[in-house]
Amino acid sequence: MKKTSPLVITISRQLGSGGTYIGQQLAKHLNIFYADREIIRQAAKKLSVLEENLESRDGKIISFWQSFLHLYTFVADPYTPPQRFIEPTDRELFKVEAEIIERIAKESSAIIIGRCGYHILCEHPNHISIFLHGDITFRIGRIQKLYNVSEEVAGKMIFQNDKERAYYNYKFTGKEWTDARQFDLSIDTCRIGLDESIELILKYLALT
Repeated sequence: MKKTSPLVITISRQLGSGGTYIGQQLAKHLNIFYADREIIRQAAKKLSVLEENLESRDGKIISFWQSFLHLYTFVADPYTPPQRFIEPTDRELFKVEAEIIERIAKESSAIIIGRCGYHILCEHPNHISIFLHGDITFRIGRIQKLYNVSEEVAGKMIFQNDKERAYYNYKFTGKEWTDARQFDLSIDTCRIGLDESIELILKYLALT
C-alpha cells in the first residue's frame, strides 16, 4: 500500500456484529474521521432531501410500491401537471453516496461503514476492507440489549436486515455480500469479542 495516501478502512457488517462500535473505537484509536453520519448529511444536501429519509434507506432497496407511491405527488389544481416527488431512486442514491465516499477517501483518512464501500474503494491505494459477522445467538442478544426488544423481534430484525443488505450489495456490486474472499480481513466477533476484534485489526494494520 502507498502510505502517502490517506488510510481508509471500510467495514461491512451483519446486524448485531458490532460494526458501529468497532468502527467508532477504531476511529478514536487511529485519530481518523468516522464518516458514517457525514455521508448521510452530504447526500441529503446533494439530493435536497431530509437526512432521516436517507438514514432509513441505508443498505436497503426501496420496494416497487414505495417507488410508485413516491414517484408523483398530485396537487388540487387539475390543470397543474403532477410534480415528481423528491425521493431519489436507489441508483441515484448509490451514485451520490459513492461519489461522497470516493471524495472522503481522497481527502482524508477515514472509517467508512457499509454502503458497499469495500467495492467502491477497491482501487484505492491505501484501503483495508473488513467484514464483521457473528453467530446468530450472539447477534440476537446484542440487538435485544441495544433496542430493548424481545428475542423474537430481534431475530426478525436480523433476518430482514441480512436479506436487505445482501440484495442491496448484489444489485450494486454483483457480488455475494458474505463472501470473505473479497475482504482483507473477516472477523467472527462472537468468537473473538468486540474489543479483541479492535485489537486484532490494529495489529493487522501495523503489519501492512
